[in-house]
Amino acid sequence: MDKELLLSILPEVEKPARYLGNEWNSVHKDHSKVSLKVALAFPDTYEVGMSHLGIKILYHLINQRDSWVAERVFAPWMDMEAKMREYNIPLYAMESQRPIKEFDLVGFTLQYEMSYTNILNMLDLAGIPLFQKDRNDSDPLIVAGGPCAYNPEPLADFIDFFYIGEAEEMIESILEVVEKARSQGWKRKELLFHLATMPGIYVPSLYGVKYDKNGKVVEVKPKEAGVPEYVQKQVVADLDKTFYPDKFIVPFLETVHDRVVLEIARGCTRGCRFCQAGMIYRPVRERSIKTLKEQAKKLLDNTGYDEISLVSLSTSDYSGIERLTKELLDEYEGLGVGISLPSLRIDSFSVGLAKEVQRVRKTGLTFAPEAGTQRMRNVINKGVTEKDLIEAASAAVEEGWSSIKLYFMLGLPTEKDEDLVGIAELAKKVLAKCDQIRRRNGTRPVKITVSVSNFVPKPHTPFQWEPMNSLEEIERKQALLKREVRGRGLSLSWHDAKLSIMEGIFSRGDRRLGQVLYTAWKKGAKFDGWSEHFNYDIWMEAFDQCDLDFEFYLEFPYGRDDILPWGHIHTGVSQEYLWDEYQKAIFGENTVDCRFEYCTKCDCCMNLNVAIKLLGAE
Repeated sequence: MDKELLLSILPEVEKPARYLGNEWNSVHKDHSKVSLKVALAFPDTYEVGMSHLGIKILYHLINQRDSWVAERVFAPWMDMEAKMREYNIPLYAMESQRPIKEFDLVGFTLQYEMSYTNILNMLDLAGIPLFQKDRNDSDPLIVAGGPCAYNPEPLADFIDFFYIGEAEEMIESILEVVEKARSQGWKRKELLFHLATMPGIYVPSLYGVKYDKNGKVVEVKPKEAGVPEYVQKQVVADLDKTFYPDKFIVPFLETVHDRVVLEIARGCTRGCRFCQAGMIYRPVRERSIKTLKEQAKKLLDNTGYDEISLVSLSTSDYSGIERLTKELLDEYEGLGVGISLPSLRIDSFSVGLAKEVQRVRKTGLTFAPEAGTQRMRNVINKGVTEKDLIEAASAAVEEGWSSIKLYFMLGLPTEKDEDLVGIAELAKKVLAKCDQIRRRNGTRPVKITVSVSNFVPKPHTPFQWEPMNSLEEIERKQALLKREVRGRGLSLSWHDAKLSIMEGIFSRGDRRLGQVLYTAWKKGAKFDGWSEHFNYDIWMEAFDQCDLDFEFYLEFPYGRDDILPWGHIHTGVSQEYLWDEYQKAIFGENTVDCRFEYCTKCDCCMNLNVAIKLLGAE
C-alpha cells in the first residue's frame, strides 16, 4: 500500500477517519513475525461495523495470541471506492494497510441479507476471485458466520466455508488447523475437507443440491464420504467464563453504538414465533453480576466512555437486572457514566427500570407489541395484552416521558385487515390514556410514533414454512395503515416494501440465487440495505436474466415433509417443535417461557448438551 497516495486521497472523501485504522486500542503487529493473518470483514460502513459486538470479541480474542494477527476491514463508501478503483488501490486491512488478499483468512459477518452484494464488491476490490471454485492455494480462505449463515445457500457459490454458531467456541481450533495447513503446505481442497469434518463447519462445495421440475429443493447431500450429512450449531456452555474483551477500539468518529457494551446474557426463550434470534441463540445463558461489574470497570478504564449499554435479546429478562443496574449506577453515577437498556418488556417494571437508569441522562422509550389485536399477538406468541401496554405507557407518562415509540409488523401469518385496523385503534387508546394523565399532571403533549415493519419469514422459526405477502399486498396494507393511523399526537413510519421483498427472497432462498446475486452486483447493486442506494429494478432485471421466478421464493408455502434449503443446518431446536409451534400459531395458542415455567420440549438443551444458566439471580 502506498501510504502517501492514501493520505492524498483521504481529504477528498467523506469521513476519512473511516479508513485510518490507528484508533485508540487498535492492535498493530509486525506481519513478518506472525504465522497467521486474519481479516475480520464487515460488509457495511465503518460506523455500522464498529458497533458490532462480534467483531470486537473476535478481534481481541485472536490478537491475544502473539503469533496471530486480526485486523479489520469495512465496505468503503461510494466515494472511497471510486478513488480506490481510480488509483488501483486494493481493499486493505485498516491496521497494517496491507491488501486483504495477503491474509490467510477473510471472515465476513452476515447480519443482514441485503449486505450480500457488498461482500461481492469487497472481494472484487480486494482482487480475490468472487467464486470459491475459481480460488487457488494462494488465495485467502473466505469464511462467513452470523445469523444469516443459518441459511447459507444463497452465498454458497462465493464462500469457502461457513461457521454455524458462537465463534468463541471454535475459533481457536479452526485457526490452529488453518495455521497448520499453511505451515505444512496443504492443498486448499485438503484443508477444506478437513474443516468440513469439524463441528459447526459447512463447506458448501462438498454438498450437492437437487431440485424437482418445479424448482423445489429435493435433496442436499454430501458429495464425499466423511463429510457430515448435517451441520450442528456450536455454543458456549458457560458464558460467564468465556472470553470477553477488556478493551474496545475507540473510534475517531461517531458510530451507531459508541459506548461500552456489556453482554449480560445470550439467548431468549420468550418464544415469539417470528423471531429468528429467539430460536437460533437458545438456550438462555447469563453472566454473573460479579463478572459484569469487573468487565464494566476494565472497559470504562480502558476506553473513557461515559455510557454502558446492557445488551441481550431482552434486557429486562436478565434475572439480576435490578441489582445490576442499581450497583452500576451507584458506582458510576458520580462520574457521569450513564446506563442504557436497549430492549425492554412491556410492563410497569420495565418503566421503573428505565426511570432508574435515566438518573444520568434521559432517552426515548420504545415498546414492541408487534401486533394490534390480541388474536394476532396470540398467533405470534407475544405474550402481552392491551392492558399491559396501556399500563406501561401510562407509567411512562407518569414518570415524565412525553414521547413513546410503538413497534408493529404487518403481513404476519393469518393476518386480516381488522388486525391492521387494530394497530391504529391500539395506538389511539394508548394516546388517549396518556393524554388523560398529561392533562391531570399539566405536562406537555404526548406523542406516539407507530413504526411498522414488514414481516419476513425466517429460516429456523415456526413461520419458516409460511409464504410472504406480495409487494402489492404489502403496499395495500401500508396504504390502509396510512388512512387509519392519523390524528393529533400520532405519527406513522413504515419500511420500504420492495426492500423487504428482496430480504424475504434471500432469507428463504436456495443456492440458485447466487447467480441472481452476481448478476445484480454486475449491474451495480451494492449497499442495498441503504434505501437511497437500493434499486429494485436492477434485481428484477437480474431475475429475468437468470430465468428465475422471484415470486416462487416469496409465495411458495413449504409443507411439513418438504426438504428446506437450509434443512441440513441444525440449531438444536427440533423441527418437530417448530412445526408444533406453527400449528399452535394457526389456532392462536400460546407457549410459555421455559425460564419461568416448564420445559417446552424444543430439545435445544438436549441436542446441544447445554443447560439454561440464570447466574444474575445468584
